[in-house]
Amino acid sequence: MNSGTPGTLAVGRVKFYGRHRGEVNSSTFSPDGQRLLTASEDGCVYGWETQSGRLLWRLGGHTGPVKFCRFSPDGRLFASTSSDCTIRLWDVAKVECLQVLKGHQRSVETVSFSPDSKQLASGGWDKRVMLWEVQSGQVLRHLVGHRDSIQSSDFAPSSDCLATGSWDSTIRMWDLRGGTGAIFHQELEGHRGNISCLCFSAFGLLVKVWDCNTGKCTDTLKVRAVAGANKGVVKACQGGLHPQSPTPCFWQGVLDVAHTCAFTPDGRLLVSGTADQARCQVHCKSPRAAQR
Repeated sequence: MNSGTPGTLAVGRVKFYGRHRGEVNSSTFSPDGQRLLTASEDGCVYGWETQSGRLLWRLGGHTGPVKFCRFSPDGRLFASTSSDCTIRLWDVAKVECLQVLKGHQRSVETVSFSPDSKQLASGGWDKRVMLWEVQSGQVLRHLVGHRDSIQSSDFAPSSDCLATGSWDSTIRMWDLRGGTGAIFHQELEGHRGNISCLCFSAFGLLVKVWDCNTGKCTDTLKVRAVAGANKGVVKACQGGLHPQSPTPCFWQGVLDVAHTCAFTPDGRLLVSGTADQARCQVHCKSPRAAQR
């Protein structure tokens, strides 16, 4: 598993989080890196202490598999989505559900917070994006245009743009500055298959690596799951960019299909969630990899 060759992420001190009762569909770290959140096919959201691996909570409430989860940038909330067509907003400090957001007609596959934590974007199998006001739980806009399920979403660092990836093989860039969401800002084409994940770097690049100013694809990487990292560079599990190198960085060690991966904000920990025995793996980057 460990390797120091160029373009390969060296890892060590692997921890396994194996108390899920179903496949791990999504994972995310809190902004301070102290908490790990996982969403499972068993219908529950799990909260873990990152360093010790201790299970802090196991939250039910959804009536179907939990498809995705994400912390708000301010660390006060997290959201979970489910095949039960709902989004749940949770209070981190109290560990309780604050709101159940209803409006999607089919399974909700993705959710993302705006950088100021005031808005939420969601998408799923009903082929539409919904923008919500976090405080009130009210729908602000419906964004329609994708021709198949929406599987991924992310706000640009400037908050004025939302990117969504779909199984229609396109990424749509929605301009949020105007008063209407009826017209998408830009459609990025070039993928030949389903787009299951995307993320912005701090400098506004996407993977399949796109320059969001020109709409041109600058690089093509074979990835199954991607995670944003610090310093404005995208890192990816099973294919991505190494933080100090423009070449693809491959990490191996997953025993089954990796449904999700995420880095801590400092880039030192990587988590991957798999179908293998319904467990998560947290990998610490070795000092050699951190210095390279």
